[in-house]
Amino acid sequence: MTVFRSPKRTGPAGPLTGIKVLDLSAYIAGPYGCTILADQGADVIKVEPPAGDNLRQYPSTLEGENRAFLGVNRSKRGVVLNLKQDADHAVLLNLVTEADVLVHNFRPGVPERLRIDHATLAALNPRLIYCAVTGYGESGPMASKAGYDQVLQAMTGMTRLQGPADGPPELIYGSPVDYYAASLVAGGVASALYERERSGVGQYVGVSLLRSAMAMQSARMVQGENERHDIARDMRSGGITGLHPTADGWLYLSANTAHFWRALCERTGLADLANDPRYDTVKKRAAHAKELVPALRTVLLTRSAEQWEALLADAVPCSVARAVEDMFEHPQVAAEHLMAAIPHRTLGSYHGVTRPIKFSRTPGPDPFAAPLLDEDGAALKPDVQ
Repeated sequence: MTVFRSPKRTGPAGPLTGIKVLDLSAYIAGPYGCTILADQGADVIKVEPPAGDNLRQYPSTLEGENRAFLGVNRSKRGVVLNLKQDADHAVLLNLVTEADVLVHNFRPGVPERLRIDHATLAALNPRLIYCAVTGYGESGPMASKAGYDQVLQAMTGMTRLQGPADGPPELIYGSPVDYYAASLVAGGVASALYERERSGVGQYVGVSLLRSAMAMQSARMVQGENERHDIARDMRSGGITGLHPTADGWLYLSANTAHFWRALCERTGLADLANDPRYDTVKKRAAHAKELVPALRTVLLTRSAEQWEALLADAVPCSVARAVEDMFEHPQVAAEHLMAAIPHRTLGSYHGVTRPIKFSRTPGPDPFAAPLLDEDGAALKPDVQ
């Protein structure tokens, strides 16, 4: 098997340097899972149909590019292949013979029609780790349906839980199901690569949005024998822990432990509440939320969110509810080197997230920009035809 190193990788090696990944997926879950592998040094080739990844077409205020596509697909080379055409199908099969991993998010049945199902590719390359991202899994009455983050949020109870108990359901923006599935893609692939070192054989790795959405709610998806079906909200803290308005902006604070509750009371001038036996547990405070929350908010309205953040400091877990744009210049983000200036052929450069996992000996190579459509086609296709 050829050890493949991308000509675009610079900087230190990562734990997956030398691993070649073919990313045939679109949108977020599969592509960002492959980006996590790329952050760790893998050479990832994004294989797109002639029309490109659908995420390229999503609305974006970034001039001439798509913000989501850039963020989800960093550090990949790109090639366009029409897998319905024999010549391009042959190109992919040649790439598969050298690949360690292939990731796709086609619905069940589509890989067979495209002649890229697990059985076919495993016969060609028995060491291949074949990862399929589906909406609802490989079996059952919904297996053939396409899955989408917010659809799964609604299906699995997230939107009902996110909204107020007496109000309408609310979506959680930011695609949490997709990004959790992406982490499962990266973790599952890495585990399969580790097992291959011992067995010498690849295997199928299945990740579904349904399994991801259910796994994200493991702390709530526990039901005792003969228990009533009203368990979803029993982890809520009764309103003290949560978002609160201030004189300027909103503040999130958490005061679930006795220590934090006492510190909150003392630093907000409500020390008498800390010694009141009616409020000395989370459950009791939840039961008395209608009297405690207004008292707390009256005090919080005397200062800005930033002033309260400084005053509460480490004594009470808290944060100003910031805009996402504020994180570009946040001193902790800078100290952790979480953002990098990434050169781009048409934008000049852009700032983006990089290396979310730290490795002491093999930190991983420098990031590079998500590919333009078929950016590396000329370099890749002649090599395999």
